[in-house]
Amino acid sequence: MQFDQRLYAQDIQGSIAHATMLAAVGVLTAEERDQIVAGLTHIKDEIEAGRFTWSIALEDVHMNIESALTARIGEVGKKLHTARSRNDQVATDIRLYLRHEIDRLTGLLDRLLNALVDLAEREADTVLPGFTHLQAAQPVSFGHHLLAWFEMLFRDRERLQDCRKRTDSLPLGAGALAGTTFPIDRALTAQLLGFTRICENSLDAVADRDFAIEFTACASLMMVHFSRMAEEMVLWSSQQFAFIELADAFCTGSSMMPQKKNPDVPELVRGKSGRVIGHLVALLTLMKSQPLAYNKDNQEDKEPLFDTVDTLRGCLRAFADLIPTLGVKRERMRDAARAGFTTATDFADYLVRIGIPFRDAHAVVGTAVRIAVTRGCELKALSLAELQVIDARIRPDVFGSLDIDAALAARDHRGGTAPAQVRTACTQARLRLRQEAAS
Repeated sequence: MQFDQRLYAQDIQGSIAHATMLAAVGVLTAEERDQIVAGLTHIKDEIEAGRFTWSIALEDVHMNIESALTARIGEVGKKLHTARSRNDQVATDIRLYLRHEIDRLTGLLDRLLNALVDLAEREADTVLPGFTHLQAAQPVSFGHHLLAWFEMLFRDRERLQDCRKRTDSLPLGAGALAGTTFPIDRALTAQLLGFTRICENSLDAVADRDFAIEFTACASLMMVHFSRMAEEMVLWSSQQFAFIELADAFCTGSSMMPQKKNPDVPELVRGKSGRVIGHLVALLTLMKSQPLAYNKDNQEDKEPLFDTVDTLRGCLRAFADLIPTLGVKRERMRDAARAGFTTATDFADYLVRIGIPFRDAHAVVGTAVRIAVTRGCELKALSLAELQVIDARIRPDVFGSLDIDAALAARDHRGGTAPAQVRTACTQARLRLRQEAAS
């Protein structure tokens, strides 16, 4: 009861729909229905005002509310549970709860996705060293990198919506496991509760929690993406990288070292990924050996599910607030791209275009990089004469391939890092978000 009382709104919503359906099929009178609905509405108001007394002796949220209803309206309250079991009742409550929470989480995720697009568009011309193996590889637009985060999270959004479809099925009417002998109208109950489908098998309706497991799997993958984003923010905000600055609201100082500005919020988000992944493993393990139909093991499904929702919501809100405040150190990023010889591949591509086989071009560039390392300079600081000593076929137009901005602009194709493509991708991203929101 201590933790499942958060289902009170869904429990009352489901009970009102159930009473309405029972009256429609003649099991309750209209007067009895109205008494039950009024009583449940008053109890909901009491709970939300903090005046409701919860009793551990009554086991769970369902019995607490039903007992309060009977105390308030008398014998009529005892009729509410006709054609219903706590098994199909709790399965309905959890689906109602999770469907509502998915919608709330999607709203927060959309705020984060829009913030990423706004920042990506603003930083389309900002040069960032792209990395493989955490080694500087090729120059990319910082906006392009942010859109990579967008794509990961947009897929998470699609997964959440897919999960919502399978959550959106009504279990009520399954009874304890075999249905009921009363002439219920499950289609009416589904309509009243906004469900698009009805669980087709009574045993399955009360026994499985795969929709909760699927949600936790979606949440785990989103938290993995958050963890990767957080790791990059931790690295980039360090003195060694100094690519970004996090606003003070998302950092703390050290208790001992006054110069420290620790990236606490990204670190906490990174750490909380393990918490959600652990909940996924717990739910999978909970379900793996249960025979049909309902078992008391399923009392253990709520705490990991609730905590997953709470943790994901907190991380979404934190990142949605953080991204618009991100300070970008553009010159530092550009300097790092220059220092990392990130135009080496463009140099090799140039050599291929003037007729040098790629493997030979690779060796020529490698020699030029070694000279630049020895000299402590960029590739484009080497003279034409020095380059022609390595390979006489190199022409004066080689320096165009060694310019970082030219290298960025040259990747001007769909999915490429050219600033023009980044801006087009931002426009498309906003369109995709609008289409998803409308669907």
